[in-house]
Amino acid sequence: MKKRKFTLPTWIALATLGLAACSDDNVSTPPQGGDDYAYVGKAVGNFTAAEWYPGGELGTTENVGHSSYEDETPAVTAQGLDESFKFGEAFFERNYNEGTPPFNGLGPAWIRSSCQSCHPGYGHGKRQASYQANTFGNGYLLVVYDKDTKAYVPELTGMPQTKASSPFLPPIDESGIHIDWLVASDGALPTTFPDGETYELIYPEVTIDLDAFHTDPKPSNYEVRLESTIGIYGTGLIDAITEDDLKAQYQAEARLGLPLNPAMWDSVANDWAATAWYSGYPANATDRRPRIKRYTYALSRATLQDGPGANAIWNITNVSRSDRPKLYTTDAWAKAMSENESVLTAIAADPESPYYADGSREGIAERILTLLSPNTDQFAEGATPEMSDRNYYELMVWHRGLAVPRARNLNNPEVQRGKTLFYEMGCTTCHRPSWTTGDDDYWADEVVKSQGKLPVYKQQVIWPYSDFVQHRLFMKNDIRADWCRTTPLWGRGLSLQNTGAEDRLHDCRARNEVEAIMWHGYSRKSEAFGSAEKFYNLPKADRDAVVAFIRAI
Repeated sequence: MKKRKFTLPTWIALATLGLAACSDDNVSTPPQGGDDYAYVGKAVGNFTAAEWYPGGELGTTENVGHSSYEDETPAVTAQGLDESFKFGEAFFERNYNEGTPPFNGLGPAWIRSSCQSCHPGYGHGKRQASYQANTFGNGYLLVVYDKDTKAYVPELTGMPQTKASSPFLPPIDESGIHIDWLVASDGALPTTFPDGETYELIYPEVTIDLDAFHTDPKPSNYEVRLESTIGIYGTGLIDAITEDDLKAQYQAEARLGLPLNPAMWDSVANDWAATAWYSGYPANATDRRPRIKRYTYALSRATLQDGPGANAIWNITNVSRSDRPKLYTTDAWAKAMSENESVLTAIAADPESPYYADGSREGIAERILTLLSPNTDQFAEGATPEMSDRNYYELMVWHRGLAVPRARNLNNPEVQRGKTLFYEMGCTTCHRPSWTTGDDDYWADEVVKSQGKLPVYKQQVIWPYSDFVQHRLFMKNDIRADWCRTTPLWGRGLSLQNTGAEDRLHDCRARNEVEAIMWHGYSRKSEAFGSAEKFYNLPKADRDAVVAFIRAI
């Protein structure tokens, strides 16, 4: 294991043994000339003592080193779940294969062969110049949607696949995917600050050759966008925020006159919209109470246990389990494979293939249509779950048990000045600083319930710097459907040392904090334009202070 989890006394001891001159975030030395270990856990300047621990007492790791995104929370240890956490971590990090347990089941079409390929160092994906799914750090998911309706095209899965098991062809051939990075020169604010410093905004333009689609029919009238993975640390704490508190946040923003996605909020009733509730749980779930969506850019999931990781371990790899008996595929792909001569010829030459049937072209084609269909119960066709219930439970212990790194350099006057400016610019309207979790009565399906408990985070004051509400920035080649959930800022200052990059925003277009902020001001229609404009007019020392604050929290 790569764990380097230290307690506060250990850090102090290290400091006294010769590291006193080093900053704890390995980036910059506080101007006081010393370390900040003596200040950790204490109120300093305009920071409270609690702000050192963004994940609260049960959700923060003292580790701020190169593996800080990977640590388990104190709750994991306190609840005796360390061993399950370690096993679950292996299922996130290992490459899946087509036949050797326990990491078997890859295919017949897939997006990545490992979860960590998308989440380098457990963090945000890296900006890419070309689309190669298994490039480590490529967290991109292709978003192929109808130009008019903004809905995903039906010929592909919502997260399109570019890999396939032999003899099948992938739904999209990666060689036909093209990413061009262009400069946005038509923004509402100049790309030169009043003091003469310049910045540049870039954005991706993605095209896919028509013959790269191996589906029948092929998509038409479509556009393509990129969405990158975000950091997965601290996601269990988000699950512990109460729905009442989420509702109060929406009501507060409605009172301010902020536009709210009508798919989430009914402005007339001043209450949740019907589509804000999620109830699409697995078929085996007995608890089907609707819950409010809070996960993903598009706010498509309501609970971590039926959210990003729980689904990704299935649909990214197409590894089945007892509660996921169907493939993540489309009938358009199944049809294309059932008609492809190279596929039919290969299977006809292999009587051991599960697609062989009676060996005739018609029999093979019919078997392909059946077994590749997303509507087929694979277990009813004789298959067995490829991931055991125990392994899935361990994965969820790990996923819910990831800690948030503690804050750094809060004793630094520049960081304190940056906090003041961040609040004064109005950034906290969307990047809400703190929440208090509830009793954490988490939802779990029958598989998880049958295996044990998950880490719990009751009554924790946490500092994610997100309202978990969707807003619009109206950027060039913007995210599909325009609305995007506010991304938490906690721990992002450690991205470079954890992942090797510090790209930001949904498609990694921002290469640093300044570019991310200025994309908020690209359009005067942006709901954050006023804040970005204020940042633009700050002197350089103050802009640097805002960046220092964002990197510290």
